[in-house]
Amino acid sequence: MPITLIANNYGKSRVRVLKVTHHHASHDIAELTVNVQFEGDFDAVHLSGDNSAVLPTDTMKNTVNVLAKAWSGEQIEDFATQLAQHFLANNSQVRAVRIEIAQTEWTRMAQHAFTRGSDERRTTRIAATRTAVEIESGVENLIVLKTAGSAFEGYKKDRYTTLKETTDRVFATAIKATWTYRNPQVAFGPCWQQARAAILKTFIERDSPSVQHTAYAMGEAVLKAVEDITGIRLSLPNKHCLLIDMAPFGLDNPNEIFVPTDEPHGLIEVSLQRR
Repeated sequence: MPITLIANNYGKSRVRVLKVTHHHASHDIAELTVNVQFEGDFDAVHLSGDNSAVLPTDTMKNTVNVLAKAWSGEQIEDFATQLAQHFLANNSQVRAVRIEIAQTEWTRMAQHAFTRGSDERRTTRIAATRTAVEIESGVENLIVLKTAGSAFEGYKKDRYTTLKETTDRVFATAIKATWTYRNPQVAFGPCWQQARAAILKTFIERDSPSVQHTAYAMGEAVLKAVEDITGIRLSLPNKHCLLIDMAPFGLDNPNEIFVPTDEPHGLIEVSLQRR
């Protein structure tokens, strides 16, 4: 039975990149997920295993990262066009390039701090008996990111430690906080708003020598701000944004281009209670 190859394509999917654009008094950020697909003269690789026309998908990923450095950080349509033109100009075997970009929307809170509010949830849990009621409320998936004022250095090292110390890193997390109210008669709405505001104010204004230090400071700020809260527990996954090594391409990378990662991540949890 004769068999014909009638269509094929290949590429790199879910290339994640975070671009930080440095201005004199503030930073802008653009977090993108990029898909690249090639169509063209690739019959030989399928039929005879000849790889000579195949640009590695890892090269596609590297190209996205390098061109992101030169991109203005503004319109994703411009960046997608730049990528497509680059690939077509440098790959005669390619007939068509498809570039798809999804941009995560971040809302500015301060010069170097941002939040992603659409995933946030307000929570509550009631435990009641015939004689008592305990009310625990909070917030989860409060996603925040800051591009300055975060460091991690002076930590314990052993023979398996490869992490480099840094005085300047991107700090991103999805905060989960739960707190217990003093009694069932408090003004829940205003208390919740004040607690959330205290968490965000701490994240924005205080330098972070570690996620642990920031988590404790957030809990402390909530207990100081809201008298009707008796205790709080915070869970902060450290959503790493890894600085991309541009040296192989002859470029430096002064905290501009990162790859955001979800897993694995550090998980820091603290519980505070009034004495």
